[in-house]
Amino acid sequence: MHNRLAILIILPLLVLFIGNNFNNVRLDSTTVESQTNAPYHQLFQTSNACTSCHNGMVTSSGEDISFGIDWRASMMANSARDPYWHAAVRREVTDHPESQAHIEQECSTCHMPMAHYEAEYNGEMAQVFAHLPVNKGATRANILAADGVSCTTCHQITEENLGTRESFVGRFAMDTVSAMGQRQIFGPYPVDQGLSNIMHSSSGFLQTQSKHIQTSEVCATCHTLITESLGPDGEVIGELPEQVPYLEWKHSSFVNNQSCQSCHMPVVKDKVAISSVLSNPREEVSRHSFRGGNFFMLKVLNRYRDELGVQALPNEMNSAIDRTLEHLQTKTARITISDLSINDRELQAEVSIQNLAGHKLPTAYPSRRVWIHLTVKDESSNLLFESGALQPNGSITGNDNDNNAGRYEPHYTEITQPAQVQIYETIMADPDDKVTTGLLTAVRFIKDNRILPDGFDKTTAEEDIAVRGNAYQDGNFNSGNDQITYRIDVGEAEAPLHVTAELWYQPIGFRWAQNLAPYDSPETNRFVNYFDAMSDVSGTKLTETSVIVK
Repeated sequence: MHNRLAILIILPLLVLFIGNNFNNVRLDSTTVESQTNAPYHQLFQTSNACTSCHNGMVTSSGEDISFGIDWRASMMANSARDPYWHAAVRREVTDHPESQAHIEQECSTCHMPMAHYEAEYNGEMAQVFAHLPVNKGATRANILAADGVSCTTCHQITEENLGTRESFVGRFAMDTVSAMGQRQIFGPYPVDQGLSNIMHSSSGFLQTQSKHIQTSEVCATCHTLITESLGPDGEVIGELPEQVPYLEWKHSSFVNNQSCQSCHMPVVKDKVAISSVLSNPREEVSRHSFRGGNFFMLKVLNRYRDELGVQALPNEMNSAIDRTLEHLQTKTARITISDLSINDRELQAEVSIQNLAGHKLPTAYPSRRVWIHLTVKDESSNLLFESGALQPNGSITGNDNDNNAGRYEPHYTEITQPAQVQIYETIMADPDDKVTTGLLTAVRFIKDNRILPDGFDKTTAEEDIAVRGNAYQDGNFNSGNDQITYRIDVGEAEAPLHVTAELWYQPIGFRWAQNLAPYDSPETNRFVNYFDAMSDVSGTKLTETSVIVK
C-alpha cells in the first residue's frame, strides 16, 4: 500500500517533468506567438502528451495493441502528410486562385484540425501550404498541423449538435473557453482519480467519462463533407455531397446494431489495460488502428517516408497495410456466379456482388472505385474472354474514363463485349455537364452506382445519397447487392470452360491521378510521379470465385 502511494505521488511529477520538457522542445514557439497574438488561446496538445502512457499495451496473448503505435501508422496520424491531398488542394487553388485563402481554410479543417482550430479561435485564417513540408521549422502551428487528426482532437469533441448538419464538414463542437489545464478530455470508462491526476499532469486535460465518444456521430463530423461548388469568380454556385458515409450508414440496416467504430476501431477480445501506468484491465477496449480503405496511400507513405516525414516505423506501417488489406478482403464484399449455361456458342452467367459494409462500396472520397474482372478460359487455359483487367499503369482495360477524361463507363445490366466493364464509382460533372475530377468545379454526380449497403432503399434515399444514372432503373441493383448478366460468344471452344469473377478495388483511380499531371507544381508533380512509380500496386483484389461449365 505504501509503495503504491509513493508511486502515485512520484509518478505524476515524473510524467509532468518529461511532458513539460518535451513540450518545451516541440512547442518552443508558444512564447513568441503569445507575444504577437496575445492572448494566444491553446486548445490542443500533441499526441506525445498522450502516447507516453498509452503505449506498452499488450494483451494476455502477447499482442501489442498500443494506442500510440496503432494510431501513428494510420491515415488519421498522417492526414497532413498525405501527398495526394497536397496535390488535390494545389489543383483546387490553381483552378480557383481568387478563393485560395478560403480553400486552404476549408481543406485544413479535417486534415490539420488542431492547427486549423487554434488559428480560427485566435482570429487567424487557417492555412495548408504554410505548414508544409511537415518537418519544417518547429513553430507551434506547424507542429500541430503535422500531428494530423490527433488524440486531443477527437477526445475533446462534445455532444453538442452531433449528428446534425451543423456538425458536418469538421464543425464539431469543443470547449473553447476553458484554459489549458481546465479542459475536459472524454473517454468511455469511469474515472479513476489517481490515474486522472497523472493524466492531468502529463497532458493538462481533465479526464471525463462520456459514452458519446463511441458513437458514429463523432466520426460523422469530419467524414461527412458537403463541398461548396465555385463559379469563375469564386462565387458559390452549388453544393456537392463529396463524401457522406455517415448518411449512407444512416439509411442502412447497420444503423440499429453497428457503429462506425465497431468496424474501424475493432474491440479487443481480452481484457486489457489502456495505459502502461498502473491501469487495471478494461473490457471492450477499442483499437486505435482506424482500419480504412486507403492501403495504397499507406504504401506510398511507407516508401517515401523520409520525403513525407512519416514518424511510424517501417514495420508499423507494414502492419497497418496488412491490417487494411485483411479488412478489405474479408469484411467488404462477396462475389458469386450462378445460372451458368452454354447455348449456340453463347455462354451466359449471372454475377452477383454482395456488399458487407455499412455504407456504399466504395465510399468516402470520390476517387475510389470497385469493379468486376471476369475471365473465361478453355481447358488449356487459353483466354477466350476478359473484361476489367487492371493494367500495370493503374488503368482498367476498356474503361472509357481511363481512355478519355471526357467520357465514362455507364452502369451495365448486361455485358457482351470485352470493352464493357462494370465499375462501381461516382462520376462528377461541372455546370456544363462535362466530366470532371475537380471537387470545387463539380456541381453534381451523373453516375453513382456504388454498391448499396443492406437495408438501403434507393427509392427513398435523400439527394445527398441518391443513386445516379442507369443503376436507379436497374431492377437487379438493390439493397445490399447488384446482379449483372454476362453473355459471351465463346466460338468453337468446347467445355469444360473455366469462368472466374473477381472484385477489385482502387483507392485512387487512374484518371484522378493523371488529371493532376497538367498542373505544374511541386505537389502535383510529386504525386503523379509517386502514382506512376507504384501504379502496379494501386489496386487490390477484394474477393473472387471460379466455376467450371461442363
